[in-house]
Amino acid sequence: MRLHPDIERAYKVLDGEELSEAEALTLTGISGCDILDLVSLANKVRDKFAPEIVPCSIINAKSGVCSQNCKFCAQSGFHSTGIETYELLEPEKIIAGARAVYNQGVRTYGIVTSGLGYEETDPEFLRILECMDALKKEFPDLHICVSLGILTENAARLLAEHGAYRYNMNLQTNPERYAELISDTHSIVKKIQTIRSLQKYGVTICCGGIFGLGENWNDRIKMAQACRDLNVDGIPLNVLLPIPGTPLEKRPIMEPSEVAKAFAIFRLMNPAKMIKFAAGRETAMKDFQGLLMLGGMNSMITGGYLTTRGRSVEEDRVFLAHLALFTDHAKH
Repeated sequence: MRLHPDIERAYKVLDGEELSEAEALTLTGISGCDILDLVSLANKVRDKFAPEIVPCSIINAKSGVCSQNCKFCAQSGFHSTGIETYELLEPEKIIAGARAVYNQGVRTYGIVTSGLGYEETDPEFLRILECMDALKKEFPDLHICVSLGILTENAARLLAEHGAYRYNMNLQTNPERYAELISDTHSIVKKIQTIRSLQKYGVTICCGGIFGLGENWNDRIKMAQACRDLNVDGIPLNVLLPIPGTPLEKRPIMEPSEVAKAFAIFRLMNPAKMIKFAAGRETAMKDFQGLLMLGGMNSMITGGYLTTRGRSVEEDRVFLAHLALFTDHAKH
Protein backbone atom coordinates (compact mmCIF):
# COMPACT_ATOMS: atom_id res chain seq x y z
CA MET A 1 0.00 0.00 0.00
CA ARG A 2 1.47 3.34 -1.05
CA LEU A 3 1.82 6.40 1.10
CA HIS A 4 -0.67 9.23 0.79
CA PRO A 5 0.90 11.59 -1.80
CA ASP A 6 0.93 14.56 0.61
CA ILE A 7 2.83 12.48 3.18
CA GLU A 8 5.20 11.21 0.50
CA ARG A 9 6.05 14.80 -0.46
CA ALA A 10 6.64 15.65 3.21
CA TYR A 11 9.47 13.12 3.37
CA LYS A 12 11.68 15.91 2.02
CA VAL A 13 11.97 17.12 5.64
CA LEU A 14 14.26 14.14 6.27
CA ASP A 15 16.58 15.56 3.63
CA GLY A 16 16.73 18.91 5.40
CA GLU A 17 14.15 20.70 3.25
CA GLU A 18 11.55 22.96 4.82
CA LEU A 19 7.86 22.15 4.90
CA SER A 20 5.90 25.22 3.83
CA GLU A 21 2.72 26.48 5.47
CA ALA A 22 0.74 25.46 2.38
CA GLU A 23 2.22 21.95 2.42
CA ALA A 24 1.51 21.63 6.15
CA LEU A 25 -2.08 22.69 5.58
CA THR A 26 -2.60 19.91 3.04
CA LEU A 27 -1.50 17.37 5.66
CA THR A 28 -4.34 18.44 7.95
CA GLY A 29 -6.80 16.80 5.57
CA ILE A 30 -5.48 13.26 5.96
CA SER A 31 -7.50 10.73 7.95
CA GLY A 32 -7.73 7.11 8.99
CA CYS A 33 -4.66 4.90 8.63
CA ASP A 34 -2.81 7.69 6.83
CA ILE A 35 -2.48 9.44 10.21
CA LEU A 36 -0.27 6.57 11.38
CA ASP A 37 1.96 7.09 8.33
CA LEU A 38 2.22 10.78 9.23
CA VAL A 39 3.07 9.89 12.83
CA SER A 40 5.72 7.47 11.57
CA LEU A 41 7.33 10.18 9.44
CA ALA A 42 7.33 12.59 12.40
CA ASN A 43 9.08 9.95 14.48
CA LYS A 44 11.75 9.49 11.80
CA VAL A 45 12.29 13.27 11.72
CA ARG A 46 12.58 13.43 15.51
CA ASP A 47 14.97 10.49 15.55
CA LYS A 48 17.21 12.18 12.98
CA PHE A 49 17.17 15.79 14.19
CA ALA A 50 16.15 15.74 17.89
CA PRO A 51 16.66 12.23 19.26
CA GLU A 52 17.13 12.77 22.99
CA ILE A 53 13.99 12.51 25.14
CA VAL A 54 14.24 14.92 28.08
CA PRO A 55 11.66 15.26 30.90
CA CYS A 56 11.21 18.48 32.86
CA SER A 57 9.26 19.52 35.94
CA ILE A 58 7.62 22.76 37.09
CA ILE A 59 6.40 24.34 40.32
CA ASN A 60 3.41 26.66 40.62
CA ALA A 61 5.30 29.29 42.60
CA LYS A 62 2.47 31.86 42.69
CA SER A 63 -1.10 30.78 42.11
CA GLY A 64 -4.30 32.49 40.97
CA VAL A 65 -5.88 35.95 41.15
CA CYS A 66 -4.30 36.91 37.83
CA SER A 67 -5.34 40.28 36.43
CA GLN A 68 -5.59 38.91 32.87
CA ASN A 69 -8.63 37.28 31.27
CA CYS A 70 -7.12 34.33 29.38
CA LYS A 71 -10.15 32.24 28.46
CA PHE A 72 -8.62 28.83 29.16
CA CYS A 73 -6.93 29.61 32.47
CA ALA A 74 -8.02 28.47 35.93
CA GLN A 75 -5.82 31.16 37.50
CA SER A 76 -7.52 34.19 35.95
CA GLY A 77 -9.19 36.51 38.44
CA PHE A 78 -12.01 36.88 35.90
CA HIS A 79 -13.09 33.24 36.46
CA SER A 80 -14.41 31.35 39.48
CA THR A 81 -12.66 27.99 39.33
CA GLY A 82 -12.10 27.19 43.01
CA ILE A 83 -8.36 26.65 42.72
CA GLU A 84 -5.96 27.24 45.59
CA THR A 85 -4.50 30.74 45.48
CA TYR A 86 -1.34 32.04 47.17
CA GLU A 87 1.38 34.64 46.85
CA LEU A 88 4.95 33.84 45.83
CA LEU A 89 6.20 30.79 47.69
CA GLU A 90 9.08 31.10 50.11
CA PRO A 91 12.43 30.20 48.51
CA GLU A 92 12.72 27.14 50.76
CA LYS A 93 9.58 25.62 49.20
CA ILE A 94 10.74 26.29 45.64
CA ILE A 95 14.15 24.79 46.41
CA ALA A 96 12.53 21.78 48.11
CA GLY A 97 10.49 21.19 44.96
CA ALA A 98 13.65 21.24 42.88
CA ARG A 99 15.39 18.88 45.29
CA ALA A 100 12.57 16.35 45.08
CA VAL A 101 12.63 16.05 41.29
CA TYR A 102 16.43 16.39 41.07
CA ASN A 103 16.81 13.35 43.31
CA GLN A 104 14.60 11.45 40.84
CA GLY A 105 16.85 12.33 37.91
CA VAL A 106 15.10 15.40 36.48
CA ARG A 107 17.57 18.13 35.48
CA THR A 108 15.22 20.79 34.11
CA TYR A 109 13.08 22.69 36.64
CA GLY A 110 10.67 25.54 35.93
CA ILE A 111 9.50 28.32 38.26
CA VAL A 112 6.06 29.52 37.13
CA THR A 113 4.11 32.49 38.50
CA SER A 114 0.62 33.76 37.73
CA GLY A 115 0.04 37.34 36.67
CA LEU A 116 0.74 39.72 33.79
CA GLY A 117 4.47 39.70 34.45
CA TYR A 118 7.18 41.98 35.76
CA GLU A 119 7.38 45.26 33.91
CA GLU A 120 9.21 46.64 36.93
CA THR A 121 11.94 44.87 38.86
CA ASP A 122 9.97 45.00 42.12
CA PRO A 123 10.83 43.22 45.41
CA GLU A 124 8.97 40.09 44.34
CA PHE A 125 11.01 39.83 41.15
CA LEU A 126 14.21 40.30 43.14
CA ARG A 127 13.15 37.44 45.45
CA ILE A 128 12.86 35.20 42.39
CA LEU A 129 16.39 36.16 41.35
CA GLU A 130 17.66 35.30 44.84
CA CYS A 131 15.89 31.94 44.64
CA MET A 132 17.55 31.23 41.29
CA ASP A 133 20.94 32.02 42.81
CA ALA A 134 20.26 29.56 45.63
CA LEU A 135 19.19 26.86 43.16
CA LYS A 136 22.38 27.26 41.11
CA LYS A 137 24.47 27.04 44.27
CA GLU A 138 22.85 23.78 45.41
CA PHE A 139 22.40 22.23 41.95
CA PRO A 140 25.14 23.49 39.59
CA ASP A 141 23.98 21.22 36.75
CA LEU A 142 20.28 22.08 37.04
CA HIS A 143 18.66 23.85 34.09
CA ILE A 144 16.56 26.63 35.64
CA CYS A 145 13.54 27.62 33.60
CA VAL A 146 11.22 30.50 34.43
CA SER A 147 7.76 31.54 33.29
CA LEU A 148 6.93 34.93 34.75
CA GLY A 149 4.87 36.64 32.05
CA ILE A 150 5.67 39.84 30.18
CA LEU A 151 9.02 41.46 30.99
CA THR A 152 10.92 44.65 30.38
CA GLU A 153 14.29 44.36 28.67
CA ASN A 154 15.95 45.14 32.00
CA ALA A 155 14.14 42.25 33.69
CA ALA A 156 15.17 39.97 30.82
CA ARG A 157 18.80 41.00 31.27
CA LEU A 158 18.69 40.30 35.01
CA LEU A 159 17.23 36.84 34.49
CA ALA A 160 20.08 36.05 32.10
CA GLU A 161 22.65 37.33 34.59
CA HIS A 162 21.18 35.11 37.32
CA GLY A 163 21.41 31.92 35.32
CA ALA A 164 18.06 31.50 33.57
CA TYR A 165 18.53 28.67 31.08
CA ARG A 166 15.13 28.88 29.43
CA TYR A 167 12.08 31.13 29.53
CA ASN A 168 8.54 30.01 28.79
CA MET A 169 6.36 32.49 26.91
CA ASN A 170 3.58 30.79 24.97
CA LEU A 171 1.89 32.29 21.94
CA GLN A 172 -1.02 29.92 22.75
CA THR A 173 -2.54 30.16 19.24
CA ASN A 174 -2.33 31.92 15.90
CA PRO A 175 -0.92 35.36 16.87
CA GLU A 176 -3.37 37.04 14.51
CA ARG A 177 -6.30 35.72 16.59
CA TYR A 178 -4.76 36.02 20.05
CA ALA A 179 -7.16 38.71 21.30
CA GLU A 180 -10.16 36.73 20.05
CA LEU A 181 -9.19 33.25 21.22
CA ILE A 182 -7.09 33.95 24.33
CA SER A 183 -7.12 37.41 25.94
CA ASP A 184 -7.79 41.07 25.18
CA THR A 185 -6.31 42.48 28.41
CA HIS A 186 -2.73 42.28 27.11
CA SER A 187 -1.07 42.29 23.71
CA ILE A 188 0.58 39.45 21.80
CA VAL A 189 3.06 42.10 20.64
CA LYS A 190 4.38 42.50 24.21
CA LYS A 191 4.81 38.75 24.49
CA ILE A 192 6.86 38.66 21.31
CA GLN A 193 8.91 41.65 22.51
CA THR A 194 9.65 39.73 25.72
CA ILE A 195 10.87 36.75 23.70
CA ARG A 196 13.15 38.97 21.59
CA SER A 197 14.60 40.68 24.68
CA LEU A 198 15.43 37.35 26.32
CA GLN A 199 17.00 36.02 23.13
CA LYS A 200 19.15 39.16 22.98
CA TYR A 201 20.67 38.22 26.35
CA GLY A 202 21.17 34.55 25.50
CA VAL A 203 18.21 32.96 27.29
CA THR A 204 16.74 30.06 25.34
CA ILE A 205 13.00 30.15 24.69
CA CYS A 206 10.17 27.69 25.26
CA CYS A 207 7.19 28.88 23.22
CA GLY A 208 4.13 26.92 22.15
CA GLY A 209 0.43 26.86 22.78
CA ILE A 210 -2.84 25.03 23.25
CA PHE A 211 -5.01 22.93 20.95
CA GLY A 212 -8.77 22.72 21.36
CA LEU A 213 -9.59 26.37 22.11
CA GLY A 214 -11.95 26.69 19.16
CA GLU A 215 -9.19 27.40 16.66
CA ASN A 216 -9.11 25.90 13.16
CA TRP A 217 -6.34 24.03 11.34
CA ASN A 218 -5.10 27.21 9.70
CA ASP A 219 -4.62 28.71 13.18
CA ARG A 220 -2.55 25.71 14.26
CA ILE A 221 -0.33 25.97 11.20
CA LYS A 222 0.07 29.72 11.77
CA MET A 223 1.19 29.05 15.34
CA ALA A 224 3.72 26.45 14.15
CA GLN A 225 5.04 28.95 11.61
CA ALA A 226 5.26 31.70 14.24
CA CYS A 227 7.35 29.42 16.48
CA ARG A 228 9.61 28.72 13.51
CA ASP A 229 9.91 32.41 12.65
CA LEU A 230 10.87 33.25 16.24
CA ASN A 231 13.47 30.45 16.18
CA VAL A 232 12.46 29.26 19.63
CA ASP A 233 14.31 26.36 21.24
CA GLY A 234 11.43 24.40 22.74
CA ILE A 235 7.76 24.15 21.82
CA PRO A 236 5.41 23.01 24.61
CA LEU A 237 2.07 21.84 23.26
CA ASN A 238 -1.01 21.48 25.44
CA VAL A 239 -4.41 19.96 24.76
CA LEU A 240 -7.20 21.93 26.40
CA LEU A 241 -8.76 20.43 29.48
CA PRO A 242 -11.98 22.49 29.76
CA ILE A 243 -12.05 23.86 33.31
CA PRO A 244 -15.41 24.57 34.97
CA GLY A 245 -15.79 28.29 35.61
CA THR A 246 -13.84 29.38 32.52
CA PRO A 247 -15.42 30.57 29.24
CA LEU A 248 -14.17 27.37 27.58
CA GLU A 249 -15.72 24.98 30.11
CA LYS A 250 -18.04 23.44 27.51
CA ARG A 251 -15.44 22.93 24.79
CA PRO A 252 -15.21 19.29 23.67
CA ILE A 253 -11.89 17.52 24.24
CA MET A 254 -10.02 16.86 20.99
CA GLU A 255 -10.01 13.37 19.54
CA PRO A 256 -6.66 11.56 19.97
CA SER A 257 -6.30 11.18 16.19
CA GLU A 258 -6.57 14.93 15.69
CA VAL A 259 -4.07 15.57 18.48
CA ALA A 260 -1.62 13.10 16.93
CA LYS A 261 -1.96 14.79 13.55
CA ALA A 262 -1.37 18.26 15.03
CA PHE A 263 1.71 17.19 16.99
CA ALA A 264 3.20 15.40 13.98
CA ILE A 265 2.79 18.46 11.77
CA PHE A 266 4.47 20.63 14.41
CA ARG A 267 7.45 18.25 14.31
CA LEU A 268 7.64 18.39 10.53
CA MET A 269 7.59 22.21 10.59
CA ASN A 270 10.14 22.38 13.44
CA PRO A 271 12.30 19.29 12.88
CA ALA A 272 15.22 20.05 15.22
CA LYS A 273 13.36 21.68 18.11
CA MET A 274 12.45 20.25 21.49
CA ILE A 275 8.71 19.60 21.27
CA LYS A 276 7.17 19.00 24.66
CA PHE A 277 3.86 17.34 25.47
CA ALA A 278 2.48 19.29 28.41
CA ALA A 279 -1.11 19.43 29.71
CA GLY A 280 -3.58 17.00 28.19
CA ARG A 281 -1.22 14.06 28.04
CA GLU A 282 -3.29 12.07 30.51
CA THR A 283 -6.71 13.64 29.97
CA ALA A 284 -6.89 13.89 26.18
CA MET A 285 -4.61 11.09 25.01
CA LYS A 286 -5.08 8.59 27.87
CA ASP A 287 -4.10 5.20 26.42
CA PHE A 288 -2.65 6.89 23.33
CA GLN A 289 -0.04 9.15 24.91
CA GLY A 290 2.76 6.81 23.87
CA LEU A 291 1.64 7.38 20.28
CA LEU A 292 2.71 11.02 20.53
CA MET A 293 6.05 10.25 22.13
CA LEU A 294 6.68 7.92 19.19
CA GLY A 295 5.30 10.49 16.77
CA GLY A 296 7.54 13.51 17.12
CA MET A 297 7.70 14.46 20.80
CA ASN A 298 11.02 14.52 22.62
CA SER A 299 10.06 16.10 25.94
CA MET A 300 7.32 15.99 28.56
CA ILE A 301 6.32 17.74 31.76
CA THR A 302 6.45 15.25 34.60
CA GLY A 303 5.33 15.46 38.23
CA GLY A 304 2.19 17.54 37.64
CA TYR A 305 1.19 20.85 36.05
CA LEU A 306 0.09 24.17 37.52
CA THR A 307 -3.42 23.45 38.80
CA THR A 308 -3.84 19.81 37.74
CA ARG A 309 -2.10 16.73 39.11
CA GLY A 310 -0.53 15.01 36.11
CA ARG A 311 1.64 11.93 36.66
CA SER A 312 4.47 11.22 39.05
CA VAL A 313 8.11 11.26 38.02
CA GLU A 314 8.32 7.54 38.80
CA GLU A 315 5.35 6.71 36.56
CA ASP A 316 6.95 8.63 33.73
CA ARG A 317 10.32 6.99 34.36
CA VAL A 318 8.66 3.62 33.64
CA PHE A 319 6.88 5.15 30.65
CA LEU A 320 10.18 6.31 29.14
CA ALA A 321 11.77 2.95 29.84
CA HIS A 322 9.04 1.33 27.77
CA LEU A 323 9.60 3.86 24.98
CA ALA A 324 13.26 2.88 24.96
CA LEU A 325 12.15 -0.44 23.48
CA PHE A 326 11.37 1.52 20.30
CA THR A 327 14.29 3.97 20.30
CA ASP A 328 17.89 4.00 21.49
CA HIS A 329 17.71 7.65 22.49
CA ALA A 330 15.36 7.78 25.49
CA LYS A 331 16.99 9.54 28.46
CA HIS A 332 15.73 8.63 31.94
